[in-house]
Amino acid sequence: MNVNLTIEATHALGPALAVFLGVAAVRLRRERPGWTGRHLVLRTAACLYAAAVLLITVLPLRVTWGEYANQMPWWNQVNYVPLVTVDVTAVPNVLMFVPLGMLLPLLTRVSGTARAAGVSALASLCIEATQLLSYVLFHNGRSVDVNDLLANTLGGLIGYLLVRLALTRPPYRESLRRFALPRSAASRPAVAATAV
Repeated sequence: MNVNLTIEATHALGPALAVFLGVAAVRLRRERPGWTGRHLVLRTAACLYAAAVLLITVLPLRVTWGEYANQMPWWNQVNYVPLVTVDVTAVPNVLMFVPLGMLLPLLTRVSGTARAAGVSALASLCIEATQLLSYVLFHNGRSVDVNDLLANTLGGLIGYLLVRLALTRPPYRESLRRFALPRSAASRPAVAATAV
């Protein structure tokens, strides 16, 4: 069977964003803590950021089977060796994950550089695994690179450290705390007082 089709980003992300907006509207109407005012703005920004990352890394999803399929074996699509083939494409991968690192202490209880690096690495690993899986199942042109994993993790760590640094400065600390979700790492005094 020969298949060559594209699943557009709007078909995948449209319903997901609609669900988020529906949940947000219901929780805003009920005035649920963490779902009003600045907190809702932060959650919406995080949702849009996640959608943008999916647009860059996974979507649109090209499905090719039969004569249209990429004929390279999947193991040839994986770069297992770190730092040998690093080039300028690492910079966008670092920059793509800086917002994730910045959002972590504002949305979650993640505190500490090791945890921020771990969450960033896990998020990047999920993206790389999805790209590999889409290649195996749909024979598209996605490749998997350990350097992307390292660059994304570095970007997440940089973003986290920027927020940590800002939390040590009184004018920025108060602004960030107003946006941070209740019970997040940034809303706790101990994080703000900790030196980077």
